[in-house]
Amino acid sequence: MTASEEGARSAAGRRELTYAVLLCLAGAGLALWAATRTWSVELTVRPSPLPPERATRTGAGLLPWLPALAVVGLAGGGAVLATRGRLRQLLGALLAVLGLAVAAGGGYGLVAGFEGEVSRQWPALCLLGGLLAAGGGLLTALRGRAWPAMGARYERPTRNAAAPAAGPAAGPVTGRRTTEAWDALDRGEDPTVN
Repeated sequence: MTASEEGARSAAGRRELTYAVLLCLAGAGLALWAATRTWSVELTVRPSPLPPERATRTGAGLLPWLPALAVVGLAGGGAVLATRGRLRQLLGALLAVLGLAVAAGGGYGLVAGFEGEVSRQWPALCLLGGLLAAGGGLLTALRGRAWPAMGARYERPTRNAAAPAAGPAAGPVTGRRTTEAWDALDRGEDPTVN
């Protein structure tokens, strides 16, 4: 494979990764927002001089698990960036299932017979958000293994047993490095200057 083909393949992988993350985040965010809106308003008639009592119910009040799944979907959308390989594919499958569960909650809100005046646009948006998140998760599950991972600069350095242990850092601070560095700061000196 030539360098230009490799570059094009890498760019396509980054583009797919971006689409998948945006689908997961936008879908889960939309579902979370829609779940916190008022889905039904119930009016209870009271005796004559008193006005009717108004009870509003949000999607979160009617389906308490719905915003929790949307928050997990938001976190999972960010976690797609930090994973790679099979772990990323498993995460994508989990996000697809979570998105479908959120969409099922929105679908239930559309067809359920809640009492009082019912607003159907918020369950519909919740359904749409769940489907978007499921689409991003499905894309990640199917294609995520080939996508680029974060650079090595984000990984924790490993110690090589054969390599000699690194000595103290160069600079004017000697001895117990941490304590002397703080003492130098207290004196107004910069402990990082050579």
